[in-house]
Amino acid sequence: MTQSPAVPTPAPQGPVRLGERAARTLTAELARHHGSKTALLVGAQADTAVLDAAISALLPGDVLTVVPAGPGDAAQLRTYIAAHGPWVADRIQIVDELAEAQPSEIVLVAVPLTGTVDETRTALTELGAQLAKGGVLTVAVPAMPGRTEGAGAELDRQAALFGVGTDLVLLNQPPLRIHRLRFTPAEVATAGRLAPVYRPSSVPITRTMHIDSNGVAAAGIALGLAALAKITRPKSRLWLLPALAAAPVAAFFRDPERDLPDDETAVVAAADGRVLSVERLTDERFGDGEFLRVAVFLSVLDVHVNRSPVAGKVVDYFVADGGFAAAMKPAAEHNVAAYTVLDTERGTVVVAQRTGLIARRIVQRAPVGALLAKGERIGLIRFGSRTDVYLPAEAADPLVGPGDKVIGGASVIARWR
Repeated sequence: MTQSPAVPTPAPQGPVRLGERAARTLTAELARHHGSKTALLVGAQADTAVLDAAISALLPGDVLTVVPAGPGDAAQLRTYIAAHGPWVADRIQIVDELAEAQPSEIVLVAVPLTGTVDETRTALTELGAQLAKGGVLTVAVPAMPGRTEGAGAELDRQAALFGVGTDLVLLNQPPLRIHRLRFTPAEVATAGRLAPVYRPSSVPITRTMHIDSNGVAAAGIALGLAALAKITRPKSRLWLLPALAAAPVAAFFRDPERDLPDDETAVVAAADGRVLSVERLTDERFGDGEFLRVAVFLSVLDVHVNRSPVAGKVVDYFVADGGFAAAMKPAAEHNVAAYTVLDTERGTVVVAQRTGLIARRIVQRAPVGALLAKGERIGLIRFGSRTDVYLPAEAADPLVGPGDKVIGGASVIARWR
């Protein structure tokens, strides 16, 4: 057996290992698909975090094809997989070379890419040929300078053209950037079979509470300022101000787990907050016909992580210029806003993230082409703000009114007819 050209070779500084967190991120696309699916794992070795994460993601009806990392790995893989019992062994097949595998809906590369630009481009071409229509290729690359010969730059270029998600995994040695690429369009209906994707940007604090990476960074800056103040002015208590601010700043970026309603017709809130208005309107930017718009105001005490209200495919994203009026005021209609446009089986749905008097920073993490599950995190707005959901008026009935309190990803704000 010869090693497939698409299997990456070790980095010059030695092999790059994927820890548990990186492995979970790499296999997130496999884990989120409900129902039967086909997947291909390239460059696998026995008793590794990536293989274990892929095995854990298997469901009845799934087929996982494994390409060993090297000539000596096939026998070890067969022994390791057989030890998991017939339920796992019946769903995994091992092939000697990539060319022997059938096209799959999900292709995962177990070894980070570390080659030159040309080598990386060749590997991506070979791996992309193994994708079924609308399938996703997930690959990792070291995020530290000097750990690749050009793979990082080429993957950044490919992600700009075909990326449907990128995650930075800092808790790995070395840190990794993991890209999800889709080279052919996906069917909108596929989004309805997905669970919200796992994202390492949400750092777990407890089983049910996470902190967004923006909060970790903000708290780190506050603590850094406290340390600097303590060093430069040791007799002053000025350092207490940033030190005491670190906890509430981190709390602002809290990202709790949410239980989604088990109702296919439910449209969930895109954000925590209080309903400002429910109205019918037209907006030529999103097409003909009327839209039902539910506007929600987020105070500084609310969770500011935004979620997709429905399952759909991101087909457009744009930012409209404007002012920074208080988000609860009518003038906020003309504030700076980011619009994420979704194609769904019921029509066009839009999520508008609007800035406020204090909020000046919108984070959006759902690139065009991405498939979003209902309730999936799409980004956040820093400090007080407003989030609007536009639904096709002829297809949905509102279930909330002005003054109602809603919880992002959990409260039902409308129901499809």
